[in-house]
Amino acid sequence: MNTITIFDTTLRDGEQAPGYAMNHDEKVRMALQLEALGVDVMEAGFAIASPGDFASVKAIADAVKSASVCSLSRALEKDIDASAAAIKGAARPRIHTFLATSDLHLKYKLKISRADCIKRIRRAVSYARNLCGDVEFSAEDASRTDRDFLCKVFETAIAAGATTINVPDTVGYSTPDEFGALIAFLMNRVKGIEKVVVSTHCHDDLGLAVANSLAGVRAGARQVECTICGIGERAGNAAMEEIVMGLRTRHDAYGHISTNVRTEEIARTAHLLSTITGVRIAPGKAIVGANAFAHESGIHQHGVLSKAETYEIMTPESVGMKQTELVLGKHSGQHALENRLRDLGYDLDSDRAAEVFAAFKSLADRKKQITDRDLVALAESRVASKSDAEHEWKLDSFVVNSGNHMSATAQITLVKGKRRVQEAAIGTGPIYAAFRAVEKIIRHRFVLEDYRIEAVTERRDALGEVLVKISDAKGSYRGRGVSTDVIEGSILALLVAVNRMLETKK
Repeated sequence: MNTITIFDTTLRDGEQAPGYAMNHDEKVRMALQLEALGVDVMEAGFAIASPGDFASVKAIADAVKSASVCSLSRALEKDIDASAAAIKGAARPRIHTFLATSDLHLKYKLKISRADCIKRIRRAVSYARNLCGDVEFSAEDASRTDRDFLCKVFETAIAAGATTINVPDTVGYSTPDEFGALIAFLMNRVKGIEKVVVSTHCHDDLGLAVANSLAGVRAGARQVECTICGIGERAGNAAMEEIVMGLRTRHDAYGHISTNVRTEEIARTAHLLSTITGVRIAPGKAIVGANAFAHESGIHQHGVLSKAETYEIMTPESVGMKQTELVLGKHSGQHALENRLRDLGYDLDSDRAAEVFAAFKSLADRKKQITDRDLVALAESRVASKSDAEHEWKLDSFVVNSGNHMSATAQITLVKGKRRVQEAAIGTGPIYAAFRAVEKIIRHRFVLEDYRIEAVTERRDALGEVLVKISDAKGSYRGRGVSTDVIEGSILALLVAVNRMLETKK
């Protein structure tokens, strides 16, 4: 087998990381992009965790047509039942069950013996296999588990019907030499291992998740569990894009091992994740960071201009990092704009395209040079908010007064359907005053959890992108707004979050 199965757990392990939580629609949107990326298996969530998680896993299972959809479950019948019910509609369903196996976890977390551990594994895997033909078993904390006992664990899982056995370095403790040796040991010692796929799941606590995963592949593993941009618990998981491009770029080191990933979709997938979660990609992030293909040193620039391979081991285009600048302005038509949006991955319906075109025209009157990044920001601000004129609050107008020797005041007018409501408020600054005025109009209290603003592009006329996070008693809600006016952008972002909050309440 020279094709590695890419098991993406962005929607499960990745989403568990603080700041990366996604709502139902965002998870489905991310899942469809993962399918476009070409991942073989996507772990859609932990079905038993909550009704919301169950609904999201089910929606993803129903929406995805080509990739295998998987739900995680503890080695408990109720968990496995929930997973089976959630993925029932998937074209290729998989149940993923796990149990800790290290003496440390058995003694202090589970408080069971090794014999009890074996019994639980046998019962859980066989129960899952009766419900689903594709069952994966993970030995949590495998890298710190006694090797002889680990062999017994996997032999039990294989005999009970597991089709994939996963070897997690759960706390990122292992080194590449150690982890590669562990996989090689299991490949040689576990009875029946030739019948199953051997998988890795490495965490990045020591910054070695990708290196450990690749060492596992070299030793014989044929599935790698990973996430987009390496997001996940604590320091995160192995980064999918680094593993895929590592295998593609270094055939001399890993042999002619390939994946089914469409690498030109990598950058788009990473940027969608950043857009949905509001967490920026670090400029120096390998493969997808803004500086990944940037060259400032004169020597480097000279080398790249002479022959790109002097300082670039892969092309920006190979991962979808196109550097095209939009050559459109205020005289451009909607058809040209829609064509460019399609090139950027946005196939909008007529109503949404009209909204983006109107915003584009407004921006073109205020900004001389419009780039692809501006367009992405405009499109995302519309995709993220599912406009419903009859049931959502929209900004009509605002007036803000502020200065260093006066209290800031804001007068906001919002419309919803045929209603038009105006309120004024005072605050310690113009944003605070504007948000208080909105709160008075909607008559629903909320807490501002996070507020961030960043320039989408360079220069003084840059489009400002605002991200807000608010919460009430029922949950947290994110919003995004873009404008050359940071106060307008802030109000627009707040309204996206407010409308989501009110929809949840309804």
